[in-house]
Amino acid sequence: MARDAVLEDATELAREVAVSAAIGGVGEHLGFYLDGERIGTHRFAALHPGYVGWHWSVTLARAPRSRTATVCEVELIPGQGALLAPEWVPWSERLRPGDVGPNDTLPYQADDARLEQGYEQTGVEDEDRMAVYELGLGRARVLSPEGRAEAFTRWYEGEHGPKAAEAQNATAQCSTCGFMLKLAGTGRTVFGVCANEWSPSDGSIVSMDHGCGAHSETDVRRRAPEWQQSELLIDHNNIEVVSAYVHTPAPDAPAPESADTDPKLTDAPSPGTSEAEPETEDTEAE
Repeated sequence: MARDAVLEDATELAREVAVSAAIGGVGEHLGFYLDGERIGTHRFAALHPGYVGWHWSVTLARAPRSRTATVCEVELIPGQGALLAPEWVPWSERLRPGDVGPNDTLPYQADDARLEQGYEQTGVEDEDRMAVYELGLGRARVLSPEGRAEAFTRWYEGEHGPKAAEAQNATAQCSTCGFMLKLAGTGRTVFGVCANEWSPSDGSIVSMDHGCGAHSETDVRRRAPEWQQSELLIDHNNIEVVSAYVHTPAPDAPAPESADTDPKLTDAPSPGTSEAEPETEDTEAE
């Protein structure tokens, strides 16, 4: 494409327009290129801290045989390595598990790969009654093999699987715990529900090889003594001999009198009284 000197030389005009629209200042001139016949664009660096890598683009044009450039548009455009916002995604696709609140409703997905067609009524009353009431069916859609695989993978690799921190430190697995309730169907060989209120997984689906410190058959580790108790050592060369002899009276020996019946104590005069005269025997013959 031929060079357009009128548009290319209108750098100052393009800068004035960029400065009037810019917030944060306009930097150096980055170049000029022709967009078509008698239309071209000047680029200037953006100095705003939030727009690193962006540039101001000012498009100029001129009429045929005119020597005057006129402004078509000015805009801020990202350059190479510019900081960009994430690509817009519809809200129905942005939702993640845990985003749905008590008052929220998810949109219906007719082609959900996790579900497949469930039982449909045949119109035969007896057959429908048997399927719905005896087999427990009657749902419009049920989990497909892909849906079950996704759920099992999510549970197994989640916080209640074998890679969880409490499972790594556990001394026994959930498969041997009395508080585990097994699931029905294809998942019963891999998963169960914890029913131990003391466990961090209470009420959650756990894998068979998960574990925690609240296992029904485990116990706390006993603390070792702070010192090693040695065996008792008896020194036979330095023994203090203590007599253990007990006096045993003879069988026909009289019992010793107590202090209450001792004549020497009972006949003793009371304090403050004189000793009584001894009685004399009557030796007079009849």
